[in-house]
Amino acid sequence: MNRSGSYELLTEELGISPEILDVVLEAEESLKDDFRKLDDVKEYNQYKVLDVFRKCKISDVHFGWNTGYGYDDAGREALEKVYAGVFHTEDAIVRPLIVNGTHALTLALTGVLRPGDELVYCTGGPYDTLEEVIGIRGEGKGSLKEFGITYKQVELLPDGSIDIEGCKKVINEHTRMMCVQRATGYAWRKAIQVSEIAEWAAAVKSVNPDIITMADNCYGEFLDTVEPTDVGVDIMAGSLIKNPGGGIALSGGYIVGKHELIEQVAYRMTSPGIGKECGLTFGQSRSMFQGFFMAPSVVNGALKGAMLCAKVFEMLGYDVCPSSSEERSDIIEAVKLESPEAMEAFCRGIQSAAPVDSFVTPLPWDMPGYEDQVIMAAGAFVQGSSIELSADGPIREPYIVYFQGGLTYEHSKYGVIKAVQSLYDEGLLKAMTKDENTGDKDN
Repeated sequence: MNRSGSYELLTEELGISPEILDVVLEAEESLKDDFRKLDDVKEYNQYKVLDVFRKCKISDVHFGWNTGYGYDDAGREALEKVYAGVFHTEDAIVRPLIVNGTHALTLALTGVLRPGDELVYCTGGPYDTLEEVIGIRGEGKGSLKEFGITYKQVELLPDGSIDIEGCKKVINEHTRMMCVQRATGYAWRKAIQVSEIAEWAAAVKSVNPDIITMADNCYGEFLDTVEPTDVGVDIMAGSLIKNPGGGIALSGGYIVGKHELIEQVAYRMTSPGIGKECGLTFGQSRSMFQGFFMAPSVVNGALKGAMLCAKVFEMLGYDVCPSSSEERSDIIEAVKLESPEAMEAFCRGIQSAAPVDSFVTPLPWDMPGYEDQVIMAAGAFVQGSSIELSADGPIREPYIVYFQGGLTYEHSKYGVIKAVQSLYDEGLLKAMTKDENTGDKDN
């Protein structure tokens, strides 16, 4: 195995155990062919984004400030045109004041649904933070349930795929919107492939073409050469501090889809009659443009890091989801660590690999919107950015940690190395244990 100058730097100056680094390098070598396939997707998406920027004639004038109501904000209008162009939709909303993915999804749901409508989630239960939005748990203040919108969910099949026939059977005269969540969230399952979303959308429309199909695309942008809106999804939402922000956007979210639906969402976002014609970008347009342009490359690095994480922990005897050989549809890698102590050690390793706040010790805490305590390691340039290297998870059995991000592949790789090293140093690593007295390892 080639031991380059970086090998010596990691082992001699940065304190990485050679045996750990050897495992990581062996895993990396085995993934070379897979990485080349990911590079093909990155190249396609980069050209796609560049072509839309050119067609929209983006110029320096689109990076300027506006004040007051934000009328005639050329940058905002051009940015939304770029998003609509890349996702092949009729319209888009892209705003820095959409605070996260949950907010973007909430706008899409509350903007379109009306009292008496029924919402159906077709990938089992939604992400934890949406449970209170829907009214599944919590006090229900402002929830869909409070406004008379009913909810059903169709569980995934045992193999983790969408129950297409089950989705068709649940449709009734009140069904207005059916949704899929592409990413896993805090669930032990594979992410939903775009090809599967295409089959699902066609099946829904075959029963009732008026039903609105929606996709939660968080963590999924630019993992494929097509997006859910290319295959029959009417409206889609996501966060700019995940994939499409490229680690440069400071905040924000997006919603793309059919013009009529985006107009309804815009009326919820501001007010009826005003819609998306107002709203400042507060000087963030440049970072949002640039982040979106960089996103295919950044996502590629994060995706390679997730695959490496899977391979390394497989080699060390852990259950992972997805496996290193499975096709991916989000940037998340789940590792079953089986104890809260191992979760905390893993997250400490990730935190110590951060360029920001590497000295901070992550601890479980009562995060708003979650039923269980959550531990989160994230030393990011943008707080909460999960396209940057991070790891998190709810403190509940079987103690699964969710690894994602890395603005470069090398940083994501270093996160894997440090997570393993942390588990090893604390005697919690399955395949290798450290003798507390001698420092020797046993296999």
